[in-house]
Amino acid sequence: MEAGYQVEVLRSIEELPPGDWERLAPADDPMWSRGVFTALESSRVGPAGYAYLTIRRAGEVTAVLPLCLFRDLMLDRIVGPDERRLLTPLRRLAPRLLRVPMLFCGNLLGQGHLLTDRPLDAPAGRQLVTAVLDFARREHLGTVVFKDFAAPDLGPLRAPLTAAGFFLAPGLPDTELALTAATFDDYVAALPAKPRRNARAKIRRFRAHPELRIEVLAEYTHLLPQLLALYRQVMDRADQTLDVLDHAFLAALAGADDPSSRLVVCLDGERAVGFLLCLFAGNGATGARIGLDYRVNHDAAIYHNLHYAAVRLAMDSGCRHIRFAQTAYEPKVEMGCALVEQWHAMTHLRPLPRAVLRRLLPAALGAARADALGPHRPEPTPSQERPSHAAR
Repeated sequence: MEAGYQVEVLRSIEELPPGDWERLAPADDPMWSRGVFTALESSRVGPAGYAYLTIRRAGEVTAVLPLCLFRDLMLDRIVGPDERRLLTPLRRLAPRLLRVPMLFCGNLLGQGHLLTDRPLDAPAGRQLVTAVLDFARREHLGTVVFKDFAAPDLGPLRAPLTAAGFFLAPGLPDTELALTAATFDDYVAALPAKPRRNARAKIRRFRAHPELRIEVLAEYTHLLPQLLALYRQVMDRADQTLDVLDHAFLAALAGADDPSSRLVVCLDGERAVGFLLCLFAGNGATGARIGLDYRVNHDAAIYHNLHYAAVRLAMDSGCRHIRFAQTAYEPKVEMGCALVEQWHAMTHLRPLPRAVLRRLLPAALGAARADALGPHRPEPTPSQERPSHAAR
């Protein structure tokens, strides 16, 4: 082993020594809590399995990279609507051609990170990338993706990724709202004129429906069937469905004893008509997944008011920022969210498919990004936001 490092692949987060995950994971990113990964392992949200590549030195775990194994990912689940329409005849006539064995490195549900408590040196970086590719070969997963990494997180892997034939493609940005105001009213007052007027109008629209109320619940197991039905309404309209949360995942987060999970739910009597699942860690919060009854959403501005309630909850919890999902950019930018650029580093184990992917995927993913962002589309800034030579 190079420079005294040992690489090991674990098949469950529970195989990590107690405390190691918490020591290495981002303290303010709730999507990287042990509970989220434990919930993923207990559910069937998409991958065929999970693994954790660990690097040890002198017996201590110094880095962890989560891995998601997709044995037969359907290609039309991860492309945009235009590409999906082009693939429709192929899905009908030869669906097996759309099944892609793929290994995702990072976090299936959130921003990608390599968990480490110190800068990764060159020998450790080379060994990690080699170990990822070796694992993909053993598992017969031809396509390998470091998913949704911010450029600084890819930086330590720049040279070994380049040497291994990885190329960069733009991902959808995250949305992050800095919570600098003292109160929610101060936050609304500080918005630019048009967003401020729109926010106040949407709050009035919701208040015009006295039959509706928004509650924050620590225990919501009794609502899971209703929540899943609302979530399916959203997923039925989604352009991409890489992961679809299920009952087991939500049930694992729904216990009253877990302070990291809260449900912001809109109720009509005892019937849920919208929800936003909120997770907390340190000074950070995430509005992780949403569900809506589209029959009543528009008239009462439920979508917006769920987000306003989540902002209030995060502020009351002492959070300094809250992140939302990689969808519906227009209302989130209007709320004051900043766009956090993210990138995929990708390759294929075989040269010919790698060349095809390198030629086609960056442009296709860039077009999907442009369609999703619409008028809020900033141009990616490679010199500032991503490694300048990361395996192009």
